Amino acid sequence: MGFAYADDEPRVVVVEPAENVEPVTVDRESVASVSTVPTAAEALETLAAAAVDCLVTPQHLADSSGLELLERVRERSEVPVVLAPWDGDERLASDAVAAGVTEYVPRGDGTAGGALAGALERALETGRDCAETRARARQFDAIFDDPETAAWVLEPDGHIRRVNEAALAVMESGDVHGEAFPELAWFDAVDDGETTVSRVLERSLEKGRAVSRELSQTDTHETTADPQTLELTIRPVFDGETVTAVLARASNVTERARLEAELRESEELHRVTLNNMTDTILITDETGAFTYVCPNVHFIFGYSDDEIHEMGTIDDLLEPELFDREELAAEGVLTNIECTATDKAGREHTLLVNVREVSIQDGTLLYSCRDITKRKHREEALTALHRTSQDLLYAETDHEIATAIVEASADVLDLEASAAYLFETDENVLRPVAHSRGMTALHGPLSPRTATRDSITGEVFVEGDGQFYPDIRESPLFSNPTTEIKSAGIVPLGDHGVFLVGTDEPDVFDDVLCELTDLLATTAEAALDRVEREHGLRERDRTLKQQNRQLARLNRVNEIIREIDAALVRAETREEIERAVCDRLTTADRFSFAWIGAVAAGNDELRPRTRAETGRGGEYLDGVSLTLEDGLDADSEAATGEPAVRTAWTRDVTIVDNVATDLRDAPWRSEALAREYHSVISVPIAYDEFTYGVLTVYADRPGAVDDMTRAVLAELGETVASAIAGVERKSALLSDSSTRLEFDAYDEGFVLSRLARRSECTLSFDGGVRQREDGVTIFATVEGASAGAVVRAAEDLVAVDHARVLGADATTGEGRDGSSTGDDESETSGDGAATGEGGTVVLKLAGPFLASQLADHGAVLRHVEATPDRTRLLVEVPYGVDERKSADVVTSALTDVELRSKQTAERVHGHDVRSALLERLTDRQLEVVQFAYYGGYFEAPRERSGEEIAETLGISPAAFYQHNRTVQRKLFTLVFDELGLPASIAEGVE
Repeated sequence: MGFAYADDEPRVVVVEPAENVEPVTVDRESVASVSTVPTAAEALETLAAAAVDCLVTPQHLADSSGLELLERVRERSEVPVVLAPWDGDERLASDAVAAGVTEYVPRGDGTAGGALAGALERALETGRDCAETRARARQFDAIFDDPETAAWVLEPDGHIRRVNEAALAVMESGDVHGEAFPELAWFDAVDDGETTVSRVLERSLEKGRAVSRELSQTDTHETTADPQTLELTIRPVFDGETVTAVLARASNVTERARLEAELRESEELHRVTLNNMTDTILITDETGAFTYVCPNVHFIFGYSDDEIHEMGTIDDLLEPELFDREELAAEGVLTNIECTATDKAGREHTLLVNVREVSIQDGTLLYSCRDITKRKHREEALTALHRTSQDLLYAETDHEIATAIVEASADVLDLEASAAYLFETDENVLRPVAHSRGMTALHGPLSPRTATRDSITGEVFVEGDGQFYPDIRESPLFSNPTTEIKSAGIVPLGDHGVFLVGTDEPDVFDDVLCELTDLLATTAEAALDRVEREHGLRERDRTLKQQNRQLARLNRVNEIIREIDAALVRAETREEIERAVCDRLTTADRFSFAWIGAVAAGNDELRPRTRAETGRGGEYLDGVSLTLEDGLDADSEAATGEPAVRTAWTRDVTIVDNVATDLRDAPWRSEALAREYHSVISVPIAYDEFTYGVLTVYADRPGAVDDMTRAVLAELGETVASAIAGVERKSALLSDSSTRLEFDAYDEGFVLSRLARRSECTLSFDGGVRQREDGVTIFATVEGASAGAVVRAAEDLVAVDHARVLGADATTGEGRDGSSTGDDESETSGDGAATGEGGTVVLKLAGPFLASQLADHGAVLRHVEATPDRTRLLVEVPYGVDERKSADVVTSALTDVELRSKQTAERVHGHDVRSALLERLTDRQLEVVQFAYYGGYFEAPRERSGEEIAETLGISPAAFYQHNRTVQRKLFTLVFDELGLPASIAEGVE
């Protein structure tokens, strides 16, 4: 049962009993629809069957009363009821009001008609108001009970009056009626939840309208769950101007917030993309007028979108007749149309344009413009760089490469100033070797820079990293305030140098230009590496060829030396040696001419001894001067003497690389050239400072004598001299006659002279010499002082390594090595025991001894007698050995020497026996018998026993006697069995 809304025509049901004397009369003009029923039951049926806006009933009914009907209606409906009794009273009025009557109108006062009409109007109005209220209530309930939204009805002070099921479910708590809404535990998961909710509530009440706020809430039970977004809306409810309640609703808008965020991000991405994309989008209509301009249009054209719109048509921006309309109509889209356009600053750009038909924002043609100016320039630069790379393949020097990259920089980099510095290792400096005219105009002359960090170029070279300056004046190493260069790039060329480019405009080096500069420098570096590598290979080839030539010459020289050495071994005389040398040097066209010359005693001219030639060597020697005076100025560069003469005079190697040099200043040169002698070497034939002559060799080409040949021939001179000395020694041993030279020497440095002077005695040496690796050992006889005094005097001499006493003195004092030296006051046996004088000493000398030097040249030191005043020497020179050379050995070894006598003597065969015996004895056997002999073992009576000699030698007595008997047996075997000498001769053997 219900009633109609105010928008419908009101329908009134009137109960009129049939027997009612005064029925209820309703003005039908004021009410469009009035129906009557006779009884209360039919009135209830009518209310149940149709919508009724008002029920009018009297008190007295046929089947009931008006009050009872009112009560039964109220049990079912809120339909307005007008009770109009004929004669009502206060009690009935009170009961009717209590039963929920809408209007009570008694009719007994005679005013029932007007009163009833007013009551009916009021009842209908009340019904309409109730209907609206119920509709709003239903709407509120529908909203409040939304299962997707938590809702609360709050008191004006914020305490909870009512909660819906959705709020109870999400809060998972019990009864919250009466609690303060901002203090709900549900808001604990919101940052500053209580404070935030309180502010929203206060703001809603303050503004008198709904206030919404999004809250981010984290599920406290699921720590890994994503935060939830809630939308809290608080709205005050007014009764007139008074707030009677507050409605709070909270909805989960997480998905909506996500979509909104994505939408904002998408819009931002779209905006950023349009503003920053390099391609520019333009849309025009059929006439070419702009209907849309991309916000990033300034990137290419420099104009704003408003300026583009004001420009007019696209033909004013791009080239007219950019494409064929018919072709576009047929294809639908045209791509990669290349054209040029000028920007607002007047710079020309190369563009790739795509055109397609569209229907967007009143436009029909969409233009997509891409700026390929840099790419175009890069392609052109790479093409120029490729050409430069091809040119660098044929460059052969560093200077060519430096010039090529400087010339190419204008095409590759489009910069007017460029220069190349190359590194010079010898001076550690970067030197400018190539530069452009623009560099000179903007910067002026370039100066070398040290390869250190105190300059920009030096720092780049040392660090190996390129530098690009928007303004080079900002560099702390900038040092040329007069330069007009601003933007500059300096890149290293590896270890070869530095490449520099620049311009008078600031900040021109973008990524592309930096890359192209590095590529150009890298290309140049590769070319420089190639040139360096090829240069190294050429140097290596030259070195290998030179080494091969040297090895070939060395093989030839070694072959010569082997042949000469073999000939020297077989040679028996000096003439054979000299002939073999000259022949081998001129064999197989090795040298054109070789000869050996020597200066005779008492003569000042070099005389040829042996020669060998492939041409006219004899004629040459006859045609040149060999006088020694021509070699007096041999140390001067202007020496004019023949090379052999100069070597004979200076005893140094003389080399003439080119005979044709200074031809007129030296007569011998023209003679040599006439016989095609172009280079000469002359070497001394000398051994142990003793010269046997000079060897001179001539070649048929200039520069034939290199360092190796010089060294080999100089060594050959020593080898030949040694061979000649060996032959002469052999000849001396076989000779029966000799020359004895007697000398007086006053050399204070001679070792025996110094010992005699220090000991104030006489020291005698009779030729007993034993050669050691580091010196010699000699036996010296002492007279006029004790042998121990001589040993003590030898302690301070560097020339004496070791000294010891033999003979009677050996039983007392100690020598330098701790051996016995004897003492003047302790001599008790042997000759001189009473005076403590005399004896024999063994001296181990550190340096060369005169006897050894003479022996190397075939002479023998027979006797030395040294006194404090002078030293007398007796030298035996066998037949065939140059006496003058032997005398030279003595005068070279000692100072202040005087030749006292010269005698010729026949040598006895005992000397041959001595040599043969020495060949058969070992060094130890010879040492033992020498100690025994000089120690007085063979004297009668014996001065020392065999045990004493053995103790001095550090051997056992049995070993001493064994060595002694072995030497005696070898001596007697040689004398009696092999030589067959008569006893009379054997008695004379020493």
